[in-house]
Amino acid sequence: MNLETSKPQTPYEALGGREVIERIVNRFYDLVDQEPQYSELRQMHAADLGPMRHSLAGWLTAWAGGPKDWFDENPGKCMMSAHRGLGVSKQTASQWAEAMARAIDESGPIEPKLANAMSARLHLMAHAMVAE
Repeated sequence: MNLETSKPQTPYEALGGREVIERIVNRFYDLVDQEPQYSELRQMHAADLGPMRHSLAGWLTAWAGGPKDWFDENPGKCMMSAHRGLGVSKQTASQWAEAMARAIDESGPIEPKLANAMSARLHLMAHAMVAE
């Protein structure tokens, strides 16, 4: 008997790869830049969001199981250390998590169970960055 074994699909693959990650990130930063309810979060960023779009897309790609280029570009960094000292508040963490959840929902088609799991994990991560 010859049983075929297949490698489990990563979240990166299930999402649709880099194209979908970039769509999520671009929608996220469009929301942060344009929607008044994210103004405090927007104030934490430079005027040019281009570098942040690139960085977040790279990090999300690696986080979801895709290419790990972000870690090569940012040796010794992690998301927690990259945000240490920025004064992330409960409010800005909530704004980040809400904008990201919206971006994921609006960047489909993404399987709802995967979208919900991704949003939930990123919500936890954002709130773990709150400066005490």
